[in-house]
Order: sequence, then C-alpha cells, then structure tokens
Amino acid sequence: MKNSKELLQISKQNASENLLTMSSREIADLVDARHDSVKRTIERLADKGVIVRPPMVDEPIADMLGRARTESVYHVGKRDSYVIVAQLCPEFTARLVDRWQELENQQQAVRLPQNFAEALRDLADTVEQNQVLLLENRQQSEHIHSLENYFQEGLTPPQFVKGLNGVNCQKINDYLRSKGWLYKDNSRCWRVFGHVRNKYLTEQSKRIEIDPVERVEMNTYKPVLLEKGAVKIFEFYMKGELPMRADWDGKYYHSKVAV
Repeated sequence: MKNSKELLQISKQNASENLLTMSSREIADLVDARHDSVKRTIERLADKGVIVRPPMVDEPIADMLGRARTESVYHVGKRDSYVIVAQLCPEFTARLVDRWQELENQQQAVRLPQNFAEALRDLADTVEQNQVLLLENRQQSEHIHSLENYFQEGLTPPQFVKGLNGVNCQKINDYLRSKGWLYKDNSRCWRVFGHVRNKYLTEQSKRIEIDPVERVEMNTYKPVLLEKGAVKIFEFYMKGELPMRADWDGKYYHSKVAV
C-alpha cells in the first residue's frame, strides 16, 4: 500500500498533467454545427499552420438508443478553440468564453488531499459515486432497450404517450410547443419547427378538399415522431416533466402502444 507522501505526489503529478482542453464534439454542440464540419475546419486551419494539429482520440459514446459506439474527436486548447469558432460562427464566441470560464472554475475547485486519511476518504467517495453512476447507466440502458422494442414508426406524439402510464396525451402537443418543438400555423395545424425537423419529428402532409363546389383545397400537416424524439420524450417522462393525468398512480412504466 502506498503511503500518504506517495499518494500526494501522484495526485500532484496528475493535476499538472490535467491540462484543460475542449473536444471538437463539444465545440460542435456549442455553436450548433455538425461535428464533421468542425473537424474539417480544424484540419484546414492546421494545414495552413494557423493552429497546431491537435491529437485525435476515440471516445466512447451512446447513440440515440443507448447502444455503445466510439467517435473520433480532436482535443484543442483554449487559444485554438477561439480561432476555430471564429472561423465557424463568430456570433457564438460568447458561448465559448462562458464555457471556458466554467471549465477553469471547475479546475480551480479541485483540491488535493492534505493527508493520507483524507485521500482515503476521497477515494471512497469516488468509488461510491462511480457505483451510483453505473447503476443509473444500467437502469437507463434497460429503459432505452425496452423503448427500442416499444417504439413504432408513424406515431404522433399523443399516440406515443398513450402507452406511458399517467401521461395526459391531450396536453402533450402543448407541452412540446413549450419546448420549442411545435407551433400552430394559420390553419391551426400543428407544425414542426425547423431546428427539430428530421431530428426529433417529421411531418406528414395531406391535401384535402374544403369546398367541393368551388373545388378549394388546402394542405394539412401531422407531426410524426422519429426514434430520437421518442427517446427524448421518454427522458422527459422519467424526469417527471410531462403533463400527467389527475388520476395518475405515481408509477413510471410503458405498456403497448395505443394507436
């Protein structure tokens, strides 16, 4: 077993090596850009010698159904991240400044243990936190796996939530409007906002005749859930954010889809 002096030396070495970087994936999320576009920008700037070519690493991720995947990302320092964002979307520089401030504050908050007993307590706390995270991830994976079998293509949001115990399906579209997913057009049809279309929802359109004498027709639209949208709504459900019925029994589960 290492003594307290050795533990402190290891902790100090790790702290000095833990230089702050930001991944190309995080930059893409900050500026609302495609990750592959961000990586191409990094490579183009590196080829021109504007920035140093950063290391690329494969990081584990989960796809929208919770399945394990890997993604190749660049890790860049603070100075180069500003250059990259200036090339991509200068208007998002303020977001980048705020994010770096968060990272630096988090790093400053890290405190080295002052003695062997404190180091052991910190280690025990870390182990306990990791066990809780593993349990939560396992439970989430089980939920997502069962949701994969539960989801059916072509469902509207109200049809989808009919199978979620306790959800008020008559209020779900109003809830999605509050989340910025849906709006009503001039004909009072529910429509999908562009920033979530083909990501969480899509639209089905149908032309109907409203005046058979004058042969007047109009387009009607129906929002339809995509898999990623179903996963997102299920996450809202498990967090207790969806509108619920007054007679809900307080239990979270899903049954067969009621179309």
